[in-house]
Amino acid sequence: MDKALQTMIDNMPEKTGKPLDQWKEILKEKSFLKHSEGLKYLKTEHGVTHGFANTIVLLSKEQVNASESFVELQYKGKENLFPIYESLIEYLKSLGSDVSITPKKGSVSIIRKRQFVLIKPASKTRIDLGFKLKDKATTERLESSGPFGSMCTHRVRISEATEIDNELKDWIREAYEKSI
Repeated sequence: MDKALQTMIDNMPEKTGKPLDQWKEILKEKSFLKHSEGLKYLKTEHGVTHGFANTIVLLSKEQVNASESFVELQYKGKENLFPIYESLIEYLKSLGSDVSITPKKGSVSIIRKRQFVLIKPASKTRIDLGFKLKDKATTERLESSGPFGSMCTHRVRISEATEIDNELKDWIREAYEKSI
């Protein structure tokens, strides 16, 4: 299992008030047909944050095979991008103990008090890194959000680990600092 997903599961009792098994039982009793119904229920009735609610619903439906985590599934057939992902995660963790890494089906949200970075393997050759950098001008490299829509304000396309340079790290840090 991916370390970030395991950390999220380990932190679940403290952050949500219950361990994953209890959440699974609660959702089993309700037997929601749609993912969005379970998500809404956990958020409105139990005050669970979106990232935890999403993970609980996905894992309760056992949509993720026990031997494959969300992240492993995202990089299946794109293994050449995984070292880039690992380098990004290593840097993001260095920003502070308040950084939460939340794997989802197609991306990984990086959250402080709210999401400030989104990592998405966009193709077999590229990761799209989304940022929340309100009022920041775009550049040739720091583009408008593109496919991220309102989830992010900007995007950087990364094809090689060498592109995780000081400029990129500065943007990540800026997004982190603005996310309080």
